[in-house]
Amino acid sequence: MASPSSVSLTGVLERIIFFNEENHYTIAELCPETAKSAEDRVTVVGALPGVQCGETLQLTGEWTRHAQHGAQFKIVTHKSELPASVYGIRKYLGSGLVPGIGKVYANKIVDTFGTDTFRVLSEESGKLRRVPGIGKVRATAIKTAWEEQKTLREVHIFLQTYGVTTSQCVKLVNKYGPEAKQVIVNEPYRVAREIDGIGFKTADRIAINLGYANDAPPRLDAGLIYALETLQEEGHTAYPEMELRDYTAQLLETNSELVTARIAALLQEKSIVRQDNGFLQLLQNDRAEKKIADVVRRLSSVPSGLPAIKIESALIWAQGKAGFEFHALQRAALSHALSHKFSILTGGPGTGKTTILRALVEILKAKKVRLHLAAPTGRAAQRLAETTGGFASTIHRLLKIENGSFTVNESHPLATDFLIVDEASMLDSRLAAALLQTVPVRAHLVLVGDTDQLPSVGAGNVLKDLIATERVPVTRLSVVYRQKEQSHIVTVAHAINGGESSPPPVVREVAQAQAWSDLNFIAAASPEDCLAKIIELCTKFIPQHYEWFHPINDVQVLAPMHKGVAGVANLNTQLQAALNPSRQSLKTVSGEYRPGDKLIQLRNNYDKDLFNGDIGEVLAIDGVKGMLTARFDGVKHTFERGEFGDLALAYAISIHKSQGSEYPVVIVPLLKAHFVMLQRNLIYTAITRGRKKVFIVGDPAAYGMAVRNAESKLRCTHLREKILMAASPAK
Repeated sequence: MASPSSVSLTGVLERIIFFNEENHYTIAELCPETAKSAEDRVTVVGALPGVQCGETLQLTGEWTRHAQHGAQFKIVTHKSELPASVYGIRKYLGSGLVPGIGKVYANKIVDTFGTDTFRVLSEESGKLRRVPGIGKVRATAIKTAWEEQKTLREVHIFLQTYGVTTSQCVKLVNKYGPEAKQVIVNEPYRVAREIDGIGFKTADRIAINLGYANDAPPRLDAGLIYALETLQEEGHTAYPEMELRDYTAQLLETNSELVTARIAALLQEKSIVRQDNGFLQLLQNDRAEKKIADVVRRLSSVPSGLPAIKIESALIWAQGKAGFEFHALQRAALSHALSHKFSILTGGPGTGKTTILRALVEILKAKKVRLHLAAPTGRAAQRLAETTGGFASTIHRLLKIENGSFTVNESHPLATDFLIVDEASMLDSRLAAALLQTVPVRAHLVLVGDTDQLPSVGAGNVLKDLIATERVPVTRLSVVYRQKEQSHIVTVAHAINGGESSPPPVVREVAQAQAWSDLNFIAAASPEDCLAKIIELCTKFIPQHYEWFHPINDVQVLAPMHKGVAGVANLNTQLQAALNPSRQSLKTVSGEYRPGDKLIQLRNNYDKDLFNGDIGEVLAIDGVKGMLTARFDGVKHTFERGEFGDLALAYAISIHKSQGSEYPVVIVPLLKAHFVMLQRNLIYTAITRGRKKVFIVGDPAAYGMAVRNAESKLRCTHLREKILMAASPAK
């Protein structure tokens, strides 16, 4: 809102000097309506979404003075209107806004129609053929482009007060065409369902301002779907009906009886599904779980396509290659994998999962079996390949994505006889469904994972649900072998799982840490002390004691929370300043980037073949063009301003983001301030990400709090019930 002291300024937008796609921050030149010459142009700064040169802007704001650039008008609010003068129209059309009209044709059109140009474009576009060089085809193209731009403009002006971005407006116009504004006015909640990036909250804000009642059926319906989607973000694929009713009523501040009526309506419309146990589900979650259950049933009902393998002989041969005798549990795991179409191998660090996988791969290679290895993340796939000697890929790359869809699917399955999937605890319901349905009916499937780690980031509890059915053979490795190598990481990890809340030996200062030990606990008296000691570890202790470790590439800070002094965001800012104090930087809405910075990809980008959690490095920046070049897994990628929301610094990342990865050195801040997140599986996951060295920096009492809190939040799913209904015992 403009303040009482705001002043007004009206004029023609002459030149856009700078425009930020993400927040619409603009630096531009305006020719005020009172100007007597070109020298009277003024600089305006602020958010100007969707404006073009030639438009008349009505601004409110205040005059400020920049130390270097002089007087500037700081924009608080703005209104825009199409230019009315011949000069403004010429400037507007010549800006390249309308495809098919550049400066040359803009001049020709305006020379022909003058101030009547916009009316001709809207109402009598056939007259365009009077303009030299414009034939029927070009006239039609210009008319189409003009109408699209006109619609986009109307939608943008209508929605700019609701925080809807230009890119979202483009999506709306692409989806609904000339009817876009009408759809928004008449069916705002439909927009939330159908347009990616416009959620319930934005649609609800629009609807309430348009006069929709708090208990209007469209609002209640959209609110129910939104409630299920919110619960899905917490990991649930299903939810008890009565609890969903109360949750939605509280969310929408409405009556629960009204919500009950709309649940019945959504069920009638088949917009949601009710299960026999009274759980409600979104259609996509119901479908995903049905697909997984069908794979379990299918694999158990069709004979194996593997060549004849004498399992006992194969075990003896594999032991000979390994140079030692396998434990009974390890032999059972191998036997299950070879004799059953579907089996699960689970166990903590140091229990021999890698030994079994290496032996299994060698047996299958010797039998010339077509074998595929996969894992959810690039680092996990790389580790799987290194430890087994086979080729491994990420699940997304295995399933081959084109235009946002997997090309390897149920209709076009994998050409394989045997699929091994590592880090299966990371599989959410939808990814598991997409992967499992590609397994050929006569092939074998082995899922490998640690059920004590954090559950998948996406909704579902696939690995635990599969184990709970008792329909799939499961081998739980429990004997720890790496203890013989004096691995404190392994012994502490198993002590955590055993509920041992006493921390490992604690030292007070970084300099007192034992460089030879693979796990150290350094006490920190406060969040500020914790931050200082993490920086000291990265800048002094680690470079001094481990010359072969790169302090940026090989050291990963894993924090429980994003906010706070010892949270991900502040740790990244401080570690960047300490480890990469380059003067050359690119400032964006999502952060400041410098060559040499460590990056993380936050969302799946199928066009770039980059996926959530991928770690890369900034190679170069271009401050003028607003571009960044980074390398991920040896491949260079270029990012423009509109894409920076998918990136973040990765000197520190959340423990959840670290799932499926291992790092040479891991540093874990652990404070009472993190109490909301302190759970046994969280600290267990963090510690087991360290391959060679782990440093816990924080409060020993916080460690005890985490270990004692074994009640990780229960996830509501319906997968187990579906499998029990559909599957017969695996063979």
